[in-house]
Amino acid sequence: MLIRKLTANHVYIICGYTDMRLGIDGLAAVVSGTYGMNPFQSAMFLFCGRRHDRIKALLWDGDGFLLLYKRLEDSSFQWPKSKEEIRELSPQQLRWLLEGLSIDQPRAVRTVHPQSAC
Repeated sequence: MLIRKLTANHVYIICGYTDMRLGIDGLAAVVSGTYGMNPFQSAMFLFCGRRHDRIKALLWDGDGFLLLYKRLEDSSFQWPKSKEEIRELSPQQLRWLLEGLSIDQPRAVRTVHPQSAC
C-alpha cells in the first residue's frame, strides 16, 4: 500500500516562513541544522511559505520520508510569525491550524474552583 496510516508521536510547527522551493532534503536540513532536531524521529514537521496560503509537512515513515503539501485557494493559514522558533502542537492545535484558526486560542470555558461551603 502506498499510503499507510500516517502517525507521528509529535507535531512541530516551524514558525516564521520557509522557502517553499525546498524539498525533502532541504527541509530535513532545516530541521537538523537550524533546530538541532532529528528529522528521522516519529514526528511531523510543518513549514509555511511567506504568503501563508500553503504548507508542507515532512514525516519520516520508517523507510522513507513523506512530503505532504496543502494549498488553500481563497484563504490563508494563521501561522505564527516569530522567526527561529519551533513549537510542538497538540492534536487540537493542529486541527485549529488546518481549519484556518490560530493555534493560540483563548480558553472557551473558564475553569472554576468553587470554595467549600463550611
